[in-house]
Amino acid sequence: MKLSFNYYEEMYRSGSYMVRRKKEKKRKIVLSSGVFDLLHLGHVRFLEEAKKAGGANAELIVIIARDSTVEKSKGEKPIMPESQRCALVNSLKVVDEAILGYEDFDIGKVIEKIKPDVIALGYDQAGMERKVKSYVEEKGLKIEIVRIGKFGEDELDSSSKIKQKIVEDFNR
Repeated sequence: MKLSFNYYEEMYRSGSYMVRRKKEKKRKIVLSSGVFDLLHLGHVRFLEEAKKAGGANAELIVIIARDSTVEKSKGEKPIMPESQRCALVNSLKVVDEAILGYEDFDIGKVIEKIKPDVIALGYDQAGMERKVKSYVEEKGLKIEIVRIGKFGEDELDSSSKIKQKIVEDFNR
């Protein structure tokens, strides 16, 4: 049974998330993250492959980028507010938990809280991959880092393509 993202966010921030996890049957934890603005099939396929990277019965935890983090990194706020993006991702069957990230994004804090066995990164997250590898190596952690490739070229396989199509259709 899934609970609301607010419940998981509070558990995540308070540290009680780890206590609950210890009581559950041991299974690999896969950590993934992203903006997930204008949720589309490419996002769903990415999350499906991320979960598979943890093997049978893996648990997929997804960190949703805060609006402020997206604005700092991309120069503009997402179209969908963070609470809605988190709720949408949390509603996906493949996702076990979706949690809003920290305001002051720090990959180390996230790894320390979640304690993942696998970190799954998207094809377009090269900068994040360098940060994660550096942190994992520096701390001597045994975390598998995997990159999920891009899925075939579809007409609407990215948020920017969806935005462009809306603009084109509106101008007709």
